[in-house]
Amino acid sequence: MTPIEHARSWLFVPGSRPDRFDKAVAAGPDVVILDLEDAVAAEGKAEARRDVASWLAGGHRAAVRVNAVGGAHHDADLEAVAGLPGVVAVVVPMAESPRALASVHARVGSGVALVPQIETAVGLTRAAELAAAPGVVRLALGHLDLALDLDASPNGGILTHARFAVVVASRAAGRAGPVDSVTPTLEDPSAVHRDARTARALGLTGKLCIHPSQVAAVHEAMSPSAADIVWARRVLDAADTGVARVDGQMVDAPVVARARRLIATGAASAGRADA
Repeated sequence: MTPIEHARSWLFVPGSRPDRFDKAVAAGPDVVILDLEDAVAAEGKAEARRDVASWLAGGHRAAVRVNAVGGAHHDADLEAVAGLPGVVAVVVPMAESPRALASVHARVGSGVALVPQIETAVGLTRAAELAAAPGVVRLALGHLDLALDLDASPNGGILTHARFAVVVASRAAGRAGPVDSVTPTLEDPSAVHRDARTARALGLTGKLCIHPSQVAAVHEAMSPSAADIVWARRVLDAADTGVARVDGQMVDAPVVARARRLIATGAASAGRADA
């Protein structure tokens, strides 16, 4: 499995559908998220916990999204997954409190990454503090709930603002680039690719997926294109020979650093594709 800090695609699968767990893995996402929160009705929570714990105890690896801190099912979710070797990350929805994240970290153990999901106005304003909390590896954005909290359109400017805010907060805390929210449109296969490209241009480096068909598009959009790699190599060649311009653009230290990062990211993406 791709390290949490480098994962591009994060595919949700309902914790109440154990018949889909292996299928989700077969779709090739960097991370599978077994969802105990929104995807599971209240009356099915206990059985879903048992199914998730059983599958993880059987040698499989995945992230688990637990129910929100303070909710009726949060403590039981943590009790079910704590200590299971297959849990690579815990996604914490509606994250608002660094202290609460520290408590989650203490309960699941230091070897499990925390991924707070920013879905409220309070969470967005505290994003840098949440990113800096113990055990947190990355932030994730949940723009549908955020738009509901703000009484705003999920398709309006709020998404751009929220993306930029979590990118800045992540960088300020020294964390990996954040994970973008879902694209709910399934009828248009190009929609997730457009969303992922926009998110990547803003500095997000992963994306939540709700269907296996979205995984390949996210991988392509979140990885450097062939044109990006060609440009990066030209910049590095120019820097080595003392040329000051490439395509009319000045070749200075930040441009060279960006080119090196593109080459490294492209190599890492190719390695994941070959794995």
